[in-house]
Amino acid sequence: MKYLFLTIAMAAFLNVSAANNTNVNNQTKNDMRPKKVLFVVTSTNKIPDSEKSTGLWIEEFAAPYFLLTDRGVEVTIVSPKGGVAPIDPKSRKPEFTTEAVTRFFGDSKAQEKLNTTLKLADVESDQYDAIFYPGGHGPMWDLPENEKSIALIESFYNESKPVALVCHAPAALKNVKGKDGQPLVAGKKVAGFTNSEEIAGQSTAEVPFMLEDMLKDKKAIYQKGADWQPFMVFEGNLITGQNPASSILVAEKILADLNVQ
Repeated sequence: MKYLFLTIAMAAFLNVSAANNTNVNNQTKNDMRPKKVLFVVTSTNKIPDSEKSTGLWIEEFAAPYFLLTDRGVEVTIVSPKGGVAPIDPKSRKPEFTTEAVTRFFGDSKAQEKLNTTLKLADVESDQYDAIFYPGGHGPMWDLPENEKSIALIESFYNESKPVALVCHAPAALKNVKGKDGQPLVAGKKVAGFTNSEEIAGQSTAEVPFMLEDMLKDKKAIYQKGADWQPFMVFEGNLITGQNPASSILVAEKILADLNVQ
C-alpha cells in the first residue's frame, strides 16, 4: 500500500511538472517570436476642396520604420483604402530630408511596402503587439472619423498594448472613447502638433481643425515642448509625440514597452 501511494504521488508530481514545463516553453516561444507593430497611414492625397497635395509626412514614417525593423520588429502597414499611401510632396524637400528619409528613398523594399498597404478594415488587434500612427496633414482628413481606426485604437488601448501617434496623427484620437464612454484622452497627458507650429508653417488652411485645440476640447492634459524640437509624453500605454522631430522618441518608447533590445 505504501509503495502504491508513492507511485501515485510520483505520477502526480511528474504530471504537474510536465504541465509547468509546457507553460514555460510556450511562454518562452512567445517571448522569442518577433514583435509585430501595425503602422496606420493615410490614404488622403489632396486637401478637400482644393488642388493642394497632401499625404503622409515621410520622416515620421521612415525614422520609426527603420528603428523598429533594424531591431527585428515586423511592421505591417495599413491605410483606409489600401494600396499606395501618398507622401506629402513637401516632406520630400531637401530642408526636411533626414538620414532616415534618404535611406527610405534608397530602399526599394520599404517603398514597396508603402505602395502596397493592406486595407485598414482587414486587420485585427490580436494580430499585433502595438499600433503606430505617423502624421502629416493627410491623417487629419481620413482617420478621425474612420470607425475601424477608432475600434483598433480602443482595442489596443484596452488590451494594454502600446498606442503611439506622432505630430498630426493624434487627430485619430478625436472620437476614440475609453471604457467609461468619455474621450480616451480626457485627463491624460497628450502631445501633438502645436498651434504655433501650424501657424508658423502657414498651413492652417490645410487642416480641418487645429489639433492642439481639439485635444484640449476633449479634456486632454495637453503638453508641449519648444516648437520643432523633440518632445514626447506617455500616459500608461498611450504614447504621443509633438512633431516630426519627435518620431524617434516615440519609436524608442514603443521598443521599450515591447522589451525589444
